[in-house]
Amino acid sequence: MNQILDWAQMAATNIGLFGVSFLAVLGLLVFVHEWGHYIIARACGVKVDTFSIGFGKEIWGFNDKHGTRWKVSLIPLGGYVKMFGDTDPASAGHVEGKELTEGERSVAFFAKPVGQRAAVVFAGPAINFIFAILVLAILYIFVGKPITPPQAMGVEVGGAADKAGFQPHDIVKSINGREIESFDNIKREVMIALDTEMNFVVERDGKEIELKATPKVVEEEDRFGFKHQLGFLGLIGPANGLDVTAISKINGRETGEDVNVIRQALVENMNKDLVLEMTGGKPGSSMRVRPPADLNKKIGDEKSPEHNALILGVRSGDEIRKMNPLMAVGEAVVDTGQIISDTLKALGQMITGTRSASELGGIIRIGAIAGDMAERGMIALATFTALLSINLGLINLFPIPMLDGGHLVFYALEALKGKPLSEKVQEYAFRFGLVVLVSLMVFANLNDIVQLIF
Repeated sequence: MNQILDWAQMAATNIGLFGVSFLAVLGLLVFVHEWGHYIIARACGVKVDTFSIGFGKEIWGFNDKHGTRWKVSLIPLGGYVKMFGDTDPASAGHVEGKELTEGERSVAFFAKPVGQRAAVVFAGPAINFIFAILVLAILYIFVGKPITPPQAMGVEVGGAADKAGFQPHDIVKSINGREIESFDNIKREVMIALDTEMNFVVERDGKEIELKATPKVVEEEDRFGFKHQLGFLGLIGPANGLDVTAISKINGRETGEDVNVIRQALVENMNKDLVLEMTGGKPGSSMRVRPPADLNKKIGDEKSPEHNALILGVRSGDEIRKMNPLMAVGEAVVDTGQIISDTLKALGQMITGTRSASELGGIIRIGAIAGDMAERGMIALATFTALLSINLGLINLFPIPMLDGGHLVFYALEALKGKPLSEKVQEYAFRFGLVVLVSLMVFANLNDIVQLIF
């Protein structure tokens, strides 16, 4: 009985943490997105009737001096800004059968020039990107960005990097022509590439050489049960170390159980290429390394807490690089662009079948990740918020009716034709868009449920 109560208490705590974190992050990003629409609408002289966080029945709200109703609604999975003259919050139509006064027409959204309407619609996704850039920039200024040198301190025997000719201490300078400054850049490029051949320029003994490698595809499962396909190269970064007591073979020879013998063998072979096999014999447990003698002086010193740690590279791990505001904004812009590029590439892989569509997640997965980030601390949660803001802005730009991108397509066609598309065409388009969006939401959330259960 006590175990059941403990489990129920733990479940309630997790649901509370994950639910509150999810709603807080989503509510903030929805507000940011809709505020982008709102502020540009006001700048263009449009009267805004309603600014809602959530859908459905109002649970709290107030009217401001401009006549806008600000409210929080019952279903907290989105929001909208309804502008004067529109028949619905999606701005899919406008008031018909009613003569507007000249003053009313001057503040109606549908009566504004197509350029202003496009600016109002584009402002929502745009401010999501701007918000993400600001969050990342603030983190880089006050916390710093972790930078690990892009150097391979170990190579998995038989892995993609080993077959390509990588050696310990190779420094990766570029991948597919893109400059690399951190080991995290290597992991990010490889993870999204899956099994596509990649061109590497590496520095070895002061000379640059070119290597070609095709990452192998591995499937990883996070602690919630969600599965992800990743490209895996088989390189060990500088911040990694090995537990001496877990080494079972050195250059193919059994080490035995005497840890002192293992330490002595390592000490005698510092600065040399060694093939180490770790206990368990799992894929990736055999690796080629070249441990530096100057960083491993404490091996065998029983008084040192590091006497069983084989250090492969940078002793202190990541360098935390703080930036001035100008550098931070520039770095945040680059990172935002990279995230957008990687997201589009992953979606393209799903469309072509290279990547499983089961990775498409819904609100359950987002909530789980939000809670996980909250458990790790405010910095992790802030980083996740920036990432989600980028994805929210990007998704809203997809050319699907009902989304901002669909509206922008209509406005582009209107600008080309010199007049709007017919009401009937727009009505059918928005119905189609609604079906697409509902189908995607159902599919994504079913993905989450299936992976959680099975």
